[in-house]
Amino acid sequence: MAVHRFPRFRPLHSASAEDAARQAVPITPAEMRAVVFDGVGAPEVLRETTVPVPSPVLSELLVRVVAAGINPIDAKTRGGSGVSGALTSFPSSLGFDFSGVVVKAPYESHPLTPGTEVFGMVPFPRSGGTYAEYAVVPSLSVARKPASLSHVAAAGVPLAALTAWGLVVETAHAHEGQRMLIHAGSGGVGHFAVQLASYFGARVTATGSAANLPWLRELGASVVIDYATTRFEDVSGDVDVVIDLIGNVHDDTGSRSLTVLRPGGLYVLVPTGGWPDYAEAAAAAGMRATSYKVVPDGGVLATIGRLLESGAIQVFVDQVFDLGEAAAAHRELEKGHTRGKIVLSVADA
Repeated sequence: MAVHRFPRFRPLHSASAEDAARQAVPITPAEMRAVVFDGVGAPEVLRETTVPVPSPVLSELLVRVVAAGINPIDAKTRGGSGVSGALTSFPSSLGFDFSGVVVKAPYESHPLTPGTEVFGMVPFPRSGGTYAEYAVVPSLSVARKPASLSHVAAAGVPLAALTAWGLVVETAHAHEGQRMLIHAGSGGVGHFAVQLASYFGARVTATGSAANLPWLRELGASVVIDYATTRFEDVSGDVDVVIDLIGNVHDDTGSRSLTVLRPGGLYVLVPTGGWPDYAEAAAAAGMRATSYKVVPDGGVLATIGRLLESGAIQVFVDQVFDLGEAAAAHRELEKGHTRGKIVLSVADA
């Protein structure tokens, strides 16, 4: 009878290799700089302090944050709306998206080893935010940072671009010949939505301020409308989809949007707090309607990264503030005139 001999198992790393890898990983400090707030209020409630560095568990990564994106939901949460109701204690931090460097991986052979440059989203408010030098993040919520993007540019991508992808690609199913109206096209989510809709073949009409109209054309909008001087319903014609990043908080934008949709058209609302009964109004008008919440999917983010790397889409960073200037960054954001994104510079690359 033949005897089968199996090769002896060998360890994944020799002792010397393990020692070298361990020596290559930088020592993580016990404390870090972070911006926190002790209660909801105006931008002045934000303050810089020192807090413990968080510890990852199971499949989480610990990343050193180089830059953090600022989003409207940050300001809303700080002010008492947004996701402030889910905060369990104060002081609390803020921030959803980041670009940085992996410090600790879940296990030795994980694809994102220490030293890998990544960008993505943390599960705030279930975890600490990204207005800090370190953050814990689920490994499935990040992707490798595009090499052509700086950390500052990459930090402006995750939440806004993933939201735009969900709106335009997954919900509206953008395609050749589709007619799509996008409100607030020059903002963080808006400037990605215009580019993605155009990339997938839709004929885009975008609203914005007069100063941003030439830029919206450059992003791919076929028709641009100055919301301050022109009623969009007078020039847009019938459209298949409305992506509404405003709602009824200004000039009944949401209600008026239903009048430009073709019968059975789709209305997609992001800031639901500005129009709680949008679904009923859309149904009464014979339209389909849905809200949308961002999904921090690292796989989709990797696809967006490839589009950025190829130049098919771009991220625009309007202003950069240092971490300790978070309050000033929030004041600027709340003026409502940001083109693209505002980003916090947290550390050197």
